[in-house]
Amino acid sequence: MRRLLLIGLVACGGSQPVAPSAPAAAEPPAMAVAPAPAPPPAPARPEGHPSQDLIPRAVLFGNPERAAVKISPDGTQLAWLAPKDGVLNVWVAPIGKLDQARPVTSDATRPIRNYTWAMSSRYVMYLQDTGGDENYHVFRVDLRDGKTTDLTPYPGARVAIEKLTPSQPNAVAITSNDRDPKVFDLYKLDVASGKRTLLAQNTDGFADFVLDDQLVPRIAEKKLPDGGTQIVVAAGKAWKPFETIPFEDADSTSVVAVSPDGKAVYMADSRGRDTAALVAVDLATKKPTVIAQDAKADLNADVVFHPTKHTLQAVAIDYLKPTWKVLDPAVEADFATLGKLEGGTIEITSRTTDDKRWIVLSRGDQHAAHYYLWDHAAHKATLLFSAQPKLDEHHLAKMAPLELKARDGMTLVSYLSLPPAADADGDGKPDHALPMVLLVHGGPWGRDDWGFSSIHQLLANRGYAVLSVNFRGSTGLGKKFLNAGNLQWGKAMHDDLIDAVAWAVERGVTTKDRVCIMGGSYGGYATLAGLTLTPDTFRCGVDLFGPSNLLTLLATIPPYWGPIATVFHNRMGDPNTAEGKAILVAASPLTHVAAIKRPLLIGQGANDARVKLAESEQIVAAMKARHLPVSYAVFPDEGHGFGRPENNIAFFGLAEAFLSAHLGGTYQPLSKAELEASSMQIKDGRDGIPGL
Repeated sequence: MRRLLLIGLVACGGSQPVAPSAPAAAEPPAMAVAPAPAPPPAPARPEGHPSQDLIPRAVLFGNPERAAVKISPDGTQLAWLAPKDGVLNVWVAPIGKLDQARPVTSDATRPIRNYTWAMSSRYVMYLQDTGGDENYHVFRVDLRDGKTTDLTPYPGARVAIEKLTPSQPNAVAITSNDRDPKVFDLYKLDVASGKRTLLAQNTDGFADFVLDDQLVPRIAEKKLPDGGTQIVVAAGKAWKPFETIPFEDADSTSVVAVSPDGKAVYMADSRGRDTAALVAVDLATKKPTVIAQDAKADLNADVVFHPTKHTLQAVAIDYLKPTWKVLDPAVEADFATLGKLEGGTIEITSRTTDDKRWIVLSRGDQHAAHYYLWDHAAHKATLLFSAQPKLDEHHLAKMAPLELKARDGMTLVSYLSLPPAADADGDGKPDHALPMVLLVHGGPWGRDDWGFSSIHQLLANRGYAVLSVNFRGSTGLGKKFLNAGNLQWGKAMHDDLIDAVAWAVERGVTTKDRVCIMGGSYGGYATLAGLTLTPDTFRCGVDLFGPSNLLTLLATIPPYWGPIATVFHNRMGDPNTAEGKAILVAASPLTHVAAIKRPLLIGQGANDARVKLAESEQIVAAMKARHLPVSYAVFPDEGHGFGRPENNIAFFGLAEAFLSAHLGGTYQPLSKAELEASSMQIKDGRDGIPGL
């Protein structure tokens, strides 16, 4: 449960009743709304648009040819995700005979997106939910007989895989909330028999457990009423306090792992500094020793450990672009060579137990994942697969990392993509001002990163500049930046987005009358805030599963988020106090719906466990009551984020047609086959989508 975010954008339970909307008295009185200015005429090919054909949505949002490649711990087999009858399933092949690959799972409705090898190399385990409800089960496939077994058949429960270790090849540590939906108990699960053994019953409301390499729980973390974190250590069958992390550091300080000798813990720690450093803290003396730090970025993301010695080897640093700081001289040459692959960024997805072979993912801004087999002894990389080889046939947009300034001087790490032909001299400025889409990330306690983005590529290919901004409250950029977003939904967090638009206008990237805002989850909220709080700034908005009423959002969060509810209250506003409730009402787009002047497109999963269907339903109803232009699509087989490629293809088909009508870019009409393959139900505003 570490680093649990509120929300995220498209690929990346419970049924509590929906609380009532904000009181009518909190809304401004209805008033006549002037019609939106007529959009510029849609050219067949916008100025600066490349002459190449449009990249098909199926290439950008369809199934990858192969993805999530992992080598078995014994080094004899490869596994990956690939379509079987149009649905992503797990495939396995002998390491030297990839032409003998066979599917070992048979999910016919929902793609598998998360799987792992058991340490014995006999089994593959994967997580799957139902219709996006996020109640994941752990399934096991026996590669000897092909039989699939649900190892956690607990109706309505959510299960997660926490840790595997070579020292116990037949076991896996899991958490499950089948006993109490509000908390997760910790178990050891026998992969062969399915028998589970309780390791720790979560009667204290712990938000996280940390296990050592023998699958013994050593550390637990608990949220305190003031929003801080209490770290406790195991003392027999009890827990004793170890450290108390104040609220200002609580979301940038956490335990990463227990040291191999069990005498220390590795932590990401921002106490006494702005950005989180990687430190080792002695369990006996509590003395911290700094291992690595960076002045601009938190070191709390990817950490690489030796597969059996469990020693620290490298840590990721992600400011403008991800890089690696090598901590172990034994892998220094490996990272030096791998860092030269295609000029992108790398990630080690798996390693054999003997450490002779690695699977390395290389990703750049102009290509999706490329997977390599790395020979650790020979220092040789062999290309295995391109996840989306059809993308390699197209001229893709570059993504330029930027440092923008907010009105109060804060630095906003941002990313700009331009149509390839729009920047002839490659200076990161278009030859002519373009229509622009401000694409806002979810969370909000997450961040935008440099690298390949299907949405950036779609929009740039259709003739738009695309700008993504890490507004205050985003993570990974220091605690000052994170905490500057406290109680700033619809305020300074939104001002950062407006300041980024002003920068783009001043630089000549776009003009002030040709900007649309778009995003998912918090990005969907930002879209709704953009059209209500700053109604003259954006020509239109595209909202994917964004909350419209922060009171109802907080009243309907999943029950297992209870231990971290105080985080929401401290960062958004506490609905249990008059002051906090007033903050939430004022920041809710539904409160200001009468201010909307510009058209809105909404996409929503019916089974969303985080942002309930009612969040979209209530703002659609409010807009219709005021005769405001809204188009609304619901996906009955989706939750928070659309898992089925067919649904992504259909929604982004709507989105690009909608943007074309209001910004003047080009679009590829939705085909009958695309509509029929999707579950999409257009509830309202069909006439607002060209081509329908």
